[in-house]
Amino acid sequence: MGHDHTDGSAGAVRRLALVLALTSVVLVVEVIGAAVSGSLALLADAGHMLTDVAGLTLALVAASLVRRPATPERTWGFLRAEVVGAAAQAAVLLAVGVYIVVEAVRRLVDPPEVDAGAMLVFGAIGLAANLAGLALLARGRSENLTMRAAFLEVLADALGSVAVLVAAASIGLLGWQRADGVASLLIGALIIPRTLRLLRETVDVLLEATPRGLDLGQVREHILAVPHVRSVHDLHASQVATGLPVLTAHVVVDDSCFSDGRLPALLDELQFCVAGHFGVSVEHSTFQFETDGHVDHEHPSHP
Repeated sequence: MGHDHTDGSAGAVRRLALVLALTSVVLVVEVIGAAVSGSLALLADAGHMLTDVAGLTLALVAASLVRRPATPERTWGFLRAEVVGAAAQAAVLLAVGVYIVVEAVRRLVDPPEVDAGAMLVFGAIGLAANLAGLALLARGRSENLTMRAAFLEVLADALGSVAVLVAAASIGLLGWQRADGVASLLIGALIIPRTLRLLRETVDVLLEATPRGLDLGQVREHILAVPHVRSVHDLHASQVATGLPVLTAHVVVDDSCFSDGRLPALLDELQFCVAGHFGVSVEHSTFQFETDGHVDHEHPSHP
């Protein structure tokens, strides 16, 4: 059965390229702003922007690779590139989040002087660019892990920019210098939980864990309930990329099925079963039919 997994469409690539350009410009602006104002919150946001530039570059490369066709050497093409790219983004972003939290705590203990006016101006520029980036990525954020990772990064940036603006207002109006450290701590707190969730999802795909929402025990029961099926073994399910779960199984059937022409109809029934009866639709399934005697030749470790 053919599948058109071109999540890295031309439109997605263009959107990522535009957001990358916006983010790169804001990175330079915020570094200048941090130097002028002395704000850690702006510097933290700039550090986050730096990881975004790297992450969005990875996302752009992954989105381009996903569009390449399959070959005899790479039968799934580069579909898993989006997962690798998302995992790399999450790992880098996690390191930055931890660094920001540590620096924020240090600033809370010993707050330096911060220029609230400059902080406010540069924070507003950052927020405007983040909102533009979110608008570009919003439509495609559910396409795959790469696009979702890019959207989450820009969203965290936007929330960080809001925190910078609130901190600037607190310093300017109330003279509370520790607001800069508090804003930095908030930015770190926004980054880390989302990053951990994304990292967990990408690691599950890379480790070929059973797709979330697919109960293999239930799958086994459904297969065993099909007439002429005697047993099921070597049952595996994994996910190649976003939206592409795959399932394989060895199915022991009545010996008569191999002589009475019943196997084609049985194959159709099993594939229809796994494609429509569960929370996850498995459209790419492979079944190997066997007789009772064949199981003796299987490796004893096969489930």
